[in-house]
Amino acid sequence: MAQARVLYEDGRPYTVPDSLEELTGPTAGVVELPLRLDWSEQGRYDLSDERQRNLMYERVIRESMRVEDLRAFVHGPTLANVWRQLWLPRKVRTLWESRFPSLPRAA
Repeated sequence: MAQARVLYEDGRPYTVPDSLEELTGPTAGVVELPLRLDWSEQGRYDLSDERQRNLMYERVIRESMRVEDLRAFVHGPTLANVWRQLWLPRKVRTLWESRFPSLPRAA
């Protein structure tokens, strides 16, 4: 009998804020993420570069274990504008879109 495959993302807890309005992260400049969120060699993101900003959002949303990190590094209106461009695990996308049904329709 074949065992059901359990994906890492299915068992991992993810953090979702109560509202997009509480996400008041920066919209300009260079941001350096703490190691708990980004242990890659990059670590620094220029928010004027769309690819870098989106990559930073993906990492913060996937790795945050505290809503404070989401508040500090993600900007709600910007997130709504770029949501469909982000690569996120299915579970993360489902959690966020169930809390914020406007996200998939934004931008």
